[in-house]
Amino acid sequence: MSRPNVHAITGAFGYSGREIARLLLARGERVRTLTGHPDRSDPFGGRVEVAPFHFDDPARMRDALAGVRVLYNTYWVRFDHGASTFARAVENSRALFRAAADAGVERVVHVSITNPAPDSPLPYFRGKAEVERALRESGLSHAILRPAVFFGGRDVLINNIAWLLRRLPLFGVASGAYGIQPVHVEDLAWLAVEHADRGGDVVVDAVGPEVFAFDELVRLVRAAVRSRALIVPVPAWLLLGAARVLGAPLGDVVLTRDEVEGLRANLLVSAGRPTARTHFTEWLATHAHELGIEWASELGRHYR
Repeated sequence: MSRPNVHAITGAFGYSGREIARLLLARGERVRTLTGHPDRSDPFGGRVEVAPFHFDDPARMRDALAGVRVLYNTYWVRFDHGASTFARAVENSRALFRAAADAGVERVVHVSITNPAPDSPLPYFRGKAEVERALRESGLSHAILRPAVFFGGRDVLINNIAWLLRRLPLFGVASGAYGIQPVHVEDLAWLAVEHADRGGDVVVDAVGPEVFAFDELVRLVRAAVRSRALIVPVPAWLLLGAARVLGAPLGDVVLTRDEVEGLRANLLVSAGRPTARTHFTEWLATHAHELGIEWASELGRHYR
């Protein structure tokens, strides 16, 4: 029997999955995407095979993973929206891992988050921990990558901070002292492909070489886009209220409670050594002119 040779990615037309797919295609690999949006515009001109998710149909999900050697899993939800909830995402991930095991997938590279915990009061971080546990219990050979927050490519956070700074006279940050350790999305892709070729079950924080206080990062972006907005510390409840007000005309979710509280709890900083090489400050200096020109809509990307 021939060895499986397909690299499958959940969401190869999305954000981090797209960078993984680009790197694999450049290496001459055969790539397949598993997606909830099979009709989405293909940035790779047909070079990526497309298979829809069938979380509720184990046989069809197994068939979608036939011939797959490595599965790169970027599937998750940023917030509850209709039937797309954290609880559903956890169950769907379990179904995905069961199908991968049944299909004979040799290795899973899973994208998680820094500092997940099964007892976290924050559903985002608690759900991520539950998915990690499901992967460990699946018996599949795996690497778990834990990024803090992404920059580069089509990122949401940094771009939308810049969008707001370009347009508003005030920019609120939640009161407190807390940090953030961004990682370039291309570095995450390199780490994913590197760990696909390794053996052993590992957990790696995928984080860049620079750690910032969050308000320091905002000030760096403000200077880079030549904004004059006043950066003001505000209570978390007020920040979330303002985000809901802004979200109405934008037709999007600007900020979530889990994101604010995760930041304030320093969950987006790693206690380990940096594993990525791209410096945010150097990247910002050369890409500031691109940031914040258009709003990056989470709802637009995933639900419209």
